Amino acid sequence: MKKIAIQGVPGSYHDIAAHKYFKDEEIELICCNTFEDVFEHIRKDSNVIGVVAIENTIAGSLLHNYELLRESGATIIGEHKLRISHSIMCLPDEDWKDLTEVNSHPVALAQCREFLQRHPSLKVVETEDTAGSAKDIHEHGLRGHAAICSKYAAGLYDMKILEEGIETNKHNFTRFLVVCDPWIADDLKERSKVNKANIVFCTPHSQGSLSRVLSIFTFYNINLTKIQSLPIIGREWEYMFYVDVMFDDYLRYKQSINAVMPLTKSLKILGEYAEGESTI
Repeated sequence: MKKIAIQGVPGSYHDIAAHKYFKDEEIELICCNTFEDVFEHIRKDSNVIGVVAIENTIAGSLLHNYELLRESGATIIGEHKLRISHSIMCLPDEDWKDLTEVNSHPVALAQCREFLQRHPSLKVVETEDTAGSAKDIHEHGLRGHAAICSKYAAGLYDMKILEEGIETNKHNFTRFLVVCDPWIADDLKERSKVNKANIVFCTPHSQGSLSRVLSIFTFYNINLTKIQSLPIIGREWEYMFYVDVMFDDYLRYKQSINAVMPLTKSLKILGEYAEGESTI
C-alpha cells in the first residue's frame, strides 16, 4: 500500500487526483493542512509520495509550490491533469430556502462567480479547503450553510447536492505533480515512457542571457511547454526560471541540458517523467 500525502481532506481534488493517478492501487492518504506539511512528510519518511497542485488553467500557477519543490529536494515522478467541476451542497434536511451562507476555498469561489452572482442573498465566506467546508458543515451541523466542492465529497460527508457543474468556465483543469524522495523515484516511474522534464535555473544578469538558453532548446528540438519566472529574494531584478520541456528523444534532451549548463547558474532537474493523462 502506498502512502500518499495531500493538502486537504478526503473528497478534495487532491484526493481525487491521487486516486486517479494511482488507479487500481491501494493507497493510504496522509491529509495535511498545508503544502509545507506535505513536503515535511516526504522528508521524514522516504516512502511517502506527495500529490501537489502546481497549475490551474484559470487561476494560473501556484508559485509558492514551485519554491517548496525546489527547496525540498524531492523529485517529480509523474503528473495528472484533473477536470475541476464544482457542486454546491448542504445538510440533507435543508434546501435552497434554508441557506444563508456558502463556504469554500477562495479559488473555488472565484471560479463560481457567475453562479454566486445569481444568488446574492448568500453570504460568501472563504475557508481553507473545498471538501473541508463540507466536512465542517457535516461535523458541526451548521444549518443554513452550503459548501462548494467536488460532488464526491457529498457521499463522504452525508451532504445533499443542490446543483452540479456550477463553475463559470467548463474548461477548468488543475495539473498535479506526483513527487517523492529521489531514492525511490526509479522504482515508481516507467523509464521507457519518460518524455517530459521540469528544470529550474537562473541566468547571468546580462542582455540576451535567457534567449541564448532558449535557442539551444530550439536547436535540439526540445518543446518548451511552460516557462515561469520567480524573483530571487535579495538579488534585485534577478530571477529563477522554472521550465517544463517535452521531447521525443531522451538523448537529445540530455544533450540540450549539457549545452545550456555553461550558460546558466544553479541548474537543477526537478524531475523526468511521462506526460500525464487528463481526466474528469
